[in-house]
Amino acid sequence: MKTFLKSLIIIFLLFGCSKVSISEENYISNIPYGTILLIYGGKEHDEYLGKLNASKYDSESIWNQYGKYGSRYNSKSIWNGYGTYGSKYSSYSPFNNYASNPPVLVDKNGKFYGYFTSNKYKSQRAKLKLVDIICENHEAISEDVSGWYDKIF
Repeated sequence: MKTFLKSLIIIFLLFGCSKVSISEENYISNIPYGTILLIYGGKEHDEYLGKLNASKYDSESIWNQYGKYGSRYNSKSIWNGYGTYGSKYSSYSPFNNYASNPPVLVDKNGKFYGYFTSNKYKSQRAKLKLVDIICENHEAISEDVSGWYDKIF
């Protein structure tokens, strides 16, 4: 029963409870259970930035504060507020409300799940509750990545 409830909570966080109905028109990303989303940034989206929804113990997870992609001090981390991929002023950052070239989310097979961005006007923006939570709370999350992981997952 505990596992079932935990699964429901994770599904809720990933897919969200939106005011608009979930349909193919407004919910492009239908993510199969267990699919790990990879983040790629840069002009050609060829810079690997870690795993969006992996365990905080995964060395490539953005939730591993001791790993390359979860550290707020690493240049490849979205949690580095002064870095290319974490600054709210960089056009390559998910946290720039007007970013023209934000990171993309793909699975291990390269299937595109949308742009990882707080830019509400970006065409093909990932419509995931997890993306919304991260974009709305990125500054607080960068201060306590592991604690936020425990709250979200």
